[in-house]
Amino acid sequence: MKFPDKKAKRIWWAATACRIVLAATFIFSGFVKAVDPWGMAIKIGEYFTAFDMEWLYGTRFIFSIWLNGAEMMMGMMLLFKIRLRLVSVFASLAMLFFTGLTLALAIWSPVEDCGCFGEAIKLTNWETFIKNLVLLPMSLFVLWSARKMPIMPTWRDGGFMLLFASIAFGIGIYSNRHLPLIDFLPYKIGTNLPEEMAKPSKNDVKTRLIYRNLETGREREFALEDTEWHDDTKWKFVDTKTVSIRNTVHPSVRDFAIFDSERFVTDQVLEDPGVVYLICASDIGDIRRRCERKLGMAVDQAVGRGYRVMCLTAGSLNIYPGIMLGGHYVQCYNMDATTIKTMLRAKVGVVVIRGGTIIDKVNCRDMLERGELPDYISY
Repeated sequence: MKFPDKKAKRIWWAATACRIVLAATFIFSGFVKAVDPWGMAIKIGEYFTAFDMEWLYGTRFIFSIWLNGAEMMMGMMLLFKIRLRLVSVFASLAMLFFTGLTLALAIWSPVEDCGCFGEAIKLTNWETFIKNLVLLPMSLFVLWSARKMPIMPTWRDGGFMLLFASIAFGIGIYSNRHLPLIDFLPYKIGTNLPEEMAKPSKNDVKTRLIYRNLETGREREFALEDTEWHDDTKWKFVDTKTVSIRNTVHPSVRDFAIFDSERFVTDQVLEDPGVVYLICASDIGDIRRRCERKLGMAVDQAVGRGYRVMCLTAGSLNIYPGIMLGGHYVQCYNMDATTIKTMLRAKVGVVVIRGGTIIDKVNCRDMLERGELPDYISY
């Protein structure tokens, strides 16, 4: 490329560097969230609650897939200079909005972190604001440098935009219907839970349960080990929240606890050398007829092979002490709803543990209607 003078050459190189940095950031940020739309939907739900917008709560999954896909698509368009003049406008507007938002988060901290890099990289609100403060002038410089580029799209532009949209939104839709393409969470396949629970961590994150007293209407926080909230004639579940405590030691796999109204059975599960089949459903009512049929076939095969089968739910055990699946009665146990959603990004599915190690996960949608289960003994 020929330049009229050295100044023009320096401007071109600076604009190219800014464009590539922006593109890489948008692509990475969009991708690590697109592979886990459940995580971003949970974070969006926290935003709706923090800003008194609960009426939008039902749209959080739509927002998650759209925001992640749009961010990733915008990064690819910047990288390959597709409709650069137009996409640089959207990039600048996005950076202006999120810089202001993260400044508000840093000052008032209505949510723990912004979730800008999903579960892949955790930044504090101030770190996120500083990151945006660096990227904002880059986006404005790219916008200024692209001011003379043509506005009208070409057939080539349209083809690339369709390709980028298919990739960006396809990843989010697939991960939402199945399981994350890449699992950045602590309960990924191959994790040995006892080993991870024994590891120290610089930051302690404790889960607190929020229940409303049915008589007084007042809300109260409980620790997981409390038992008073088990009385569902007195207490109604409201929400869970995490409390971060600095400079303490805590397992990296947090709050993995399985219990009923009388005792904890966590150690029994983790110390079992055989295969343990954990059917996970935050709400047993979410198990639809087709999924129930698939689970029934799987349970019949699992029990026939000598696997231990348990049901984990965040709901009341007085309502669902157990569930009939196939020809077997499966006893239900409680687990915190946040832990269930962290362990399995699906409404209903199965986590398979052997000797304390997670060896498989499956969304109920992906379970075989007919056919053989994998031979988990030979894993």
